[in-house]
Amino acid sequence: MIRLALVLYSLIGTTLAGSFMVASLTMGYDTLVPILMAAAIGAVVAVPVSWLVARQLAG
Repeated sequence: MIRLALVLYSLIGTTLAGSFMVASLTMGYDTLVPILMAAAIGAVVAVPVSWLVARQLAG
């Protein structure tokens, strides 16, 4: 299941990081630090999300 979670993370992580970046740009935070923080938060949030999705798919 860990291999499935890693494959899913490659898709979910980029999607969430990109979505969080777009959300921060939409809110008017257009400097480097807020954009990088949004991308990092999206990447961190994607870890449990991909684990939960992999668990649902495998089980």
